[in-house]
Amino acid sequence: MDGDKVRELSVGVNQSGVRDFNERLLLSVLQRFGPTPGAELARLTGLSAPTVSTILRKLEKDKILRRGAPIRGKVGKPSIPMELNPDGVFSIGMKVGRRSAEMLLLDFSGVPRQQLFTSYEYPFPDAVFGFLGYGLDQLLAEQPAKVCERICGIGIGTPFELWKWHDLSGVAAERFSSWKDVDFAEEVAKLTDLPAFVVNDATAACHAEQQYGRGKEFRDYAYFFVGSFVGGGIVLNGTVFEGNQGNAGALGSMRTTGPLGESQQLIDVASLHLLEARLVEADLDPQVMWQRPQDWSGIEQYVNAWIGQTAQELAKASLSICSVIDFEAIVIDGAFPTGVREELVARVGRYIHNQDKRGLITPKIEAGSIGENARSVGAASSPIFRQFLLNTNAGLSAK
Repeated sequence: MDGDKVRELSVGVNQSGVRDFNERLLLSVLQRFGPTPGAELARLTGLSAPTVSTILRKLEKDKILRRGAPIRGKVGKPSIPMELNPDGVFSIGMKVGRRSAEMLLLDFSGVPRQQLFTSYEYPFPDAVFGFLGYGLDQLLAEQPAKVCERICGIGIGTPFELWKWHDLSGVAAERFSSWKDVDFAEEVAKLTDLPAFVVNDATAACHAEQQYGRGKEFRDYAYFFVGSFVGGGIVLNGTVFEGNQGNAGALGSMRTTGPLGESQQLIDVASLHLLEARLVEADLDPQVMWQRPQDWSGIEQYVNAWIGQTAQELAKASLSICSVIDFEAIVIDGAFPTGVREELVARVGRYIHNQDKRGLITPKIEAGSIGENARSVGAASSPIFRQFLLNTNAGLSAK
């Protein structure tokens, strides 16, 4: 599909506008609890049974919902639960990373239908937007019209203020500094009429965990995503809280102290770029960290040392966070193999056990469940969340 076709793509499910409050409420309940009969939806939401029935019929007619398998009770007729229709809404997500970018097509149930990946030395604007244009062409060309017309938007998950974290000089540094003048929404609009939603990449990962992972187990929690640079997010009242500027939960900027007592940030002591640097010092190719599928079996000794340092720093940061809000849990995920995540989480738990916790309620330390795809899945979920689901923190943020 060429660029003109991408520009002409009909914004199918978006044509009738965003859903109203009651529709969002019912969709949010179904997203959280799964297939649910109408009578139970009325009980959970406080809406009258006729109101629920009317909305469900409308959403089923719009093919946003579908009927699930009948639930048979001890007496009477079986009840018919309603559930999200995976083919009812689609969204595109793109993650911009320090070493790689990803694009995927996400269905309404949170399952990636198609995924593209590229790597680069540095995320210069021409590389990022070149991949975006190519990826849109590729994704849309390989999907039938009935899918394309139900794509509700494109989400971009990117580190904020990209121009501040390069380590280049000369002409390359000048190219990188050009990010300061880039408006993501404007660049996306040059390629497609799909509405664009830009979100911090770590916040996007938090959205993915909240909507499709273990986030449903907790009401309030803090979330760490360990990528090239560590970042995070916070969840309050069952919804990711983005804050006034969309930068709430910038946990990578938390202060810490270096080995000589110098002031540092968490990104300086608990990020994957430190492991990458150790591999370079050992004359090993760091690209092994970013290849798909992930296989870190040849670099265990360097990974173990990195886990030890990172776990200590995450333990200290976790308690600092809980001194502000007594989060029920700290959820940790990252762009690394599952085994690395499990060991990191276990060590954070052990380090917290030995920390000074006077005046604090010790949080649960839990592993995230989405993994390396979290930022791209979360980016793709942003158009769906903003147009179809209920933000229970809307009154807490300036939008």
